[in-house]
Amino acid sequence: MYEQIKPLLFKLQPESAHYLVEHSLRGLNAIFPAALGLMAKKFVVNDASLKQNLLGLDFNSPVGIAGGFDKNGTMIKPLSALGFGFLEYGTFTPRPQEGNEKPRVFRLVKQESIQNAMGFNNKGSYEVRSHVSKVYPFALPLGANIGKNKDSQNALEDYFILLREFKDLCDYFAINISSPNTKNLRDLQNDQFLNDLLTEAKKITPKPIFIKIAPDLDVSMAIALCQQAIEKGADGFIIANTSTDYSLIDNGRTFGGISGKLIQKKNGLFFKELAKELFSHTLLISCGGIDSGKEAYERIKNGANLIQIYTSLIFKGPSIVKNINQELISLLRQDGFMHISEAVGANLK
Repeated sequence: MYEQIKPLLFKLQPESAHYLVEHSLRGLNAIFPAALGLMAKKFVVNDASLKQNLLGLDFNSPVGIAGGFDKNGTMIKPLSALGFGFLEYGTFTPRPQEGNEKPRVFRLVKQESIQNAMGFNNKGSYEVRSHVSKVYPFALPLGANIGKNKDSQNALEDYFILLREFKDLCDYFAINISSPNTKNLRDLQNDQFLNDLLTEAKKITPKPIFIKIAPDLDVSMAIALCQQAIEKGADGFIIANTSTDYSLIDNGRTFGGISGKLIQKKNGLFFKELAKELFSHTLLISCGGIDSGKEAYERIKNGANLIQIYTSLIFKGPSIVKNINQELISLLRQDGFMHISEAVGANLK
């Protein structure tokens, strides 16, 4: 059905299509909540070989939705019916903000990729809190992806505000300091900022804290940064965000971040290099260009405990979660693994 609907969605501007999907899912949940049960029967894969307990949290599958899809925490229930093992809402900021000027999102259809310069557009913490508080605690692990306001004079305090406000409304935090679409945000990927952030964060909340980093960092610098963050209490890393490697595209647009198929190789190699040093010392989530069970399995064997998708959901539709999970089960059995934990880091052992 999605292949029939997709041409119609793709006639709309990307943000309009996303808005339509969001409100359709919200409307379905409000008007006919039983439909979510029907969706779950179709999409949820329930297999013991994929279940993991990590950091005290139960993940029914390793596939999660990346930050950015559900910025304001309005689609948590509908997304859970698609078979995800965990969900992440945000990125959101203390105060509402419009984001960057439009047009700011472009489909690269032939490459199954997206170029976006959104700029943390969101309704602000007050409204996000009102949505999430209606469903939390939730059946799946729920992450809060937090960022700073673009005009903030104190980035640290923005993160501290959100840590305090949402410490009882999530199961983990994802600290977004790697989006290319907020001026100077990537400059926060430094030892001093992370030291100050994590020192105070660990006083505010016992919830796990993940740092989301950019794939455009020098590998040795990224490894050193992560190692320092581990020493200061980071529980894991999301590797990696969108890329600003504009050599991957030929449309002349040198702004925003690239996601999807175009960064599959880049993010996969970046993850592999970092995992060689970080595996067994921390929990790793791989993100960027994952669009199949085969690609997910390779990231898992390279050290990922979990993976996240976003752009591939747009191009391949809601069945992608089920397809990845089913393919993972098949690949595990093919390699003689009884459980996903046996495959995690298999290429590094």
